[in-house]
Amino acid sequence: MAKVLCVLYDDPVKGMPKQYARDGVPEITRYHDGQTAPTPKAIDFTPGELLGSVSGELGLRKYLESLGHTLVVTSDKDGPNSTFERELADAEVVISQPFWPAYLTAERIAKAPKLKLALTAGIGSDHVDLQAAIERGVTVAEVTYCNSISVAEHVVMMILGLVRNYLPSHEWVKKGGWNIADCVERAYDLEAMHVGTVAAGRIGAAVLRRLKPFDVKLHYTDRYRLPLDVEKELGATWHPDVESMVKACDVVTINCPLHPETENLFNEKLIAKMKRGAYIVNTARGKIVDRDAIVRALESGQLAGYAGDVWFPQPAPRDHPWRTMPHNGMTPHISGTTLSAQARYAAGTREILECWFEKRPIRDEYLIVDGGKLAGVGAHSYSAGNATSGSEEAARFKTA
Repeated sequence: MAKVLCVLYDDPVKGMPKQYARDGVPEITRYHDGQTAPTPKAIDFTPGELLGSVSGELGLRKYLESLGHTLVVTSDKDGPNSTFERELADAEVVISQPFWPAYLTAERIAKAPKLKLALTAGIGSDHVDLQAAIERGVTVAEVTYCNSISVAEHVVMMILGLVRNYLPSHEWVKKGGWNIADCVERAYDLEAMHVGTVAAGRIGAAVLRRLKPFDVKLHYTDRYRLPLDVEKELGATWHPDVESMVKACDVVTINCPLHPETENLFNEKLIAKMKRGAYIVNTARGKIVDRDAIVRALESGQLAGYAGDVWFPQPAPRDHPWRTMPHNGMTPHISGTTLSAQARYAAGTREILECWFEKRPIRDEYLIVDGGKLAGVGAHSYSAGNATSGSEEAARFKTA
């Protein structure tokens, strides 16, 4: 029988909800490109419940224990004395979420001789050292597309929040003020602006579709060009590289995976090529941008605003400069873990586990690494290598 080690974020500080704001979530059976939503044989949870925190357990305990497996759930994931590190030694399966990632570095993988499957309950497996997983023969899988639209909606919200100066305006109301001039001195219309996405995969393309009705000029760059009929439908201009696109854009949204080719992509040099007063929205991964270059660009006015919900490491230390930099719209990593999304990625996690324990093939669209190489969607979207260096800083969050 297998030991399954699951790392989830903490429960609400006031305890798990006794009642939810709504009585459920809409059921989605198929995504925009035709891929079916997760199809496990059964689920042991009610869609719309809080599943991604420790007490929610992704709805897995009844299923796993009925098969004789052991499930260990914890939020304590960082540092050598963490529960995660102690329990890792004899774990066969590790489940983690991008929002509260259990960093599977090469060192940790080396300490886990029984580890066979690293499963991401969500999208994005950069918290796993993919090179080490390849070399050790560890399968890496994620629940592709489960929360892509959740993230795309968050991107549009953050773009509007920055351009319309929403958050500072809301703060004046909370303070009891009616400071119209203070609110509008940094407020603009999104209409007619040039908006570009770095990557036009499922999230990036969904962002483009949702922005088209705003009558903006759309741009994108991607290693795979969209079909010409889709470009025409969206009125989107393709750029062969990031540099040429950012020069044309008032707003740039980052929607690409993190891997060695995209790490620190938005550095001082690239940001300097952007229009003065441009905005960046990053719901992809914090490490795709240079942390300190973003702060300097906001302080100098080269950037008019930066918003996102991804940091590095996660959770971010309490003295992380993005918490206090000017003109930011940062949130914790929440874009892909709405109650709606949780129902899908919990079901997808169950589907992958069913395949694993029944020795059935995992869907290609869920595979990142398999058989000692990049596989499935991983071969399409990632490059081999490691993007986990520096993750040990996450331990500072609980010690600060």
